Amino acid sequence: MKKFHQIVLEKFLALFLALFLIVGAIVYYWVYEFYLNSSREALIQDTELVSFSINKNTNLDELAKKVKKQLHLRLTIIDEDGNILAESDKDKHTMDNHKYRTEIMQANKEKYGYIIRHSHTVGKDLQYVARKYTIDGKIIYVRLAREAKGIRAEIINLGLKIALVLLLFFITVLYMSYKINVQIQHETKRIVDFLKSLTKKKKNTYIKSDFSQEFSHITNLLTKVSQILVKKEKQKTKYTQKLQKLNEQKDDIISAISHEFKNPIAVVNGYSQTLLDDENINPSIRKKFLTKIYTNGAKLSELIDTLRLSIKLDGGHQALNTREVNLYNLVLECAQNLGLHYRNRKVIINGDKELKINVDPTLFSIVITNLIENAFKYSEDEVVVNINKNSLEVVDTGIGISEKDLQNITSKFYRVHNNRWNNSLGLGLFLVNNIINLHNFKLIIKSKINKGSNFIIEF
Repeated sequence: MKKFHQIVLEKFLALFLALFLIVGAIVYYWVYEFYLNSSREALIQDTELVSFSINKNTNLDELAKKVKKQLHLRLTIIDEDGNILAESDKDKHTMDNHKYRTEIMQANKEKYGYIIRHSHTVGKDLQYVARKYTIDGKIIYVRLAREAKGIRAEIINLGLKIALVLLLFFITVLYMSYKINVQIQHETKRIVDFLKSLTKKKKNTYIKSDFSQEFSHITNLLTKVSQILVKKEKQKTKYTQKLQKLNEQKDDIISAISHEFKNPIAVVNGYSQTLLDDENINPSIRKKFLTKIYTNGAKLSELIDTLRLSIKLDGGHQALNTREVNLYNLVLECAQNLGLHYRNRKVIINGDKELKINVDPTLFSIVITNLIENAFKYSEDEVVVNINKNSLEVVDTGIGISEKDLQNITSKFYRVHNNRWNNSLGLGLFLVNNIINLHNFKLIIKSKINKGSNFIIEF
């Protein structure tokens, strides 16, 4: 028959092994899966950000270097035939065709391609994410990669630390009496139950023991671990919600741009096809169709100019060419131009007719036009423009703006779904605010729901 301390040693060694395996499995699975999933989601989001930076004028090689420098990611841009358009880590001319790379083929069939494999180009194990985009009518693949850092060493180190603490605890238990051993078993069971609860949705976040310092230390550590796990889960949930919000915003932007471009393109295509199909069409009808084509072409050009201006303003690349202009005459000119589209609306201009200020006439006309047109859209009465030496104010008695929307209304692509404030692209007040800031002026917006709004530009 074995001695008591031998029985205790065997049983507690077995329990030690069980606890170590449970903790190790939980830590390994959670850390490994969380790291890979977080890294993959981050790469997917980064491909979206990179795709927004690409247009027909983008220098792809410079973009690849910029991404490598700022995000420390490997960027590869591949065309539909598998040819390398840009590469951040190697001379693209020395690289093989990538058409049949696993991640590229997967991205061609699914939402994105994903793989972890060894790269002979850089000599490291990399985590790849590739996504397919259509930009300016051409299909490209944006592939981002980062080094797949091993986490097994960290897990083993953590396991050794836990094992050491448990081992000290078991050596102490060998010298305790049977009664103490029963209590130890009881305390150990509590710890096991606590660890098991960590794998469940409704997990305990607090455990404490006053039986001994060892147990107290262990339970404090476990409490901290459980609280860290809960905190990480909350962070993961917030991050997921943030990604969902960004995806929703991206979808709204794409939808808005598609909607704005769809109608003019449809008109141009329709009338052009009619002219091509009927060579003997009546000259007056031909002129009418050509006028429609020209008008919608101009609308497309205006939309493109608006998007380009927003990009320049957002990046701080818009030049400012100021000169002294008569503010009253500039407002009058903008109001008259809008009158061609809003024939039954009236603008009342009050104030100093001789006031002159230094502004960029072209950009400041965009500001005045946007503010007056917004007032036309969301009110039915006349719009009042007040001019004095310190400010310009546009007043309407329309539907007003909520407090929540006032905080975001000058953000890029921000749109209020209930009343579609600004325009469908959500760029109107973004342009206004940035142009005003470029002049070192200040925009103040005061509004009350169903009573109207005041847009004030302080010089």
